[in-house]
Amino acid sequence: MSIHYPSGQKPLAVHERPQSRSVALRSSYAQRGMSLEAEINASNQYYLANHIAVIHKKPTPVQLVKVDYPKRSAAVIREAYFKQPSTTDYNGIYKGWYIDFDAKETRNKASFPLKNFHEHQIRHMRECVDQGGICFALIRFVELDQMYVFPATSLFEYWQRQLHGGRKSIPLTAIIQDGYPVQYGLNPRLHYLTAVDQLIAAKKH
Repeated sequence: MSIHYPSGQKPLAVHERPQSRSVALRSSYAQRGMSLEAEINASNQYYLANHIAVIHKKPTPVQLVKVDYPKRSAAVIREAYFKQPSTTDYNGIYKGWYIDFDAKETRNKASFPLKNFHEHQIRHMRECVDQGGICFALIRFVELDQMYVFPATSLFEYWQRQLHGGRKSIPLTAIIQDGYPVQYGLNPRLHYLTAVDQLIAAKKH
């Protein structure tokens, strides 16, 4: 199937993750086979089933161009276009707070490349923060087996610096300092709302 992207480039995969303020994420061998998206989705299903939060992955609008019908009961999409660039990956509500975040991974060990974000995503998060929402990047350093909830307000600072000639990545040390560690578990698979609780507490103060 041929899919055409709005910018002419494919969006970066949810592939391009960190210790606590210094507690490290350690995944089990059984968990390593799952993609980050699958882990988040499984956690969101747990949160929903247990009436903890309502958070879903945002659908991406697609315009179908060519569809074949080899059988009456089956259709095969041959060509499609994404109607518009996506904003962030997930949104929902938790404890009365609007939650909006993007999930990213990197195999870098010392920093997270800002090229994994796009201007329209940063603009979207700014607008959400301006309305009082809780926005962040869920960042996993794959090689280090570490993951953090990194506040959007901290992300904005590094984004602005690169626009004015600053470095084009966020140091791991900064993510450890400003971020909140995410732990693996059985149910939910990712305890990311525990980290969000810390982010909310910091926002209140």
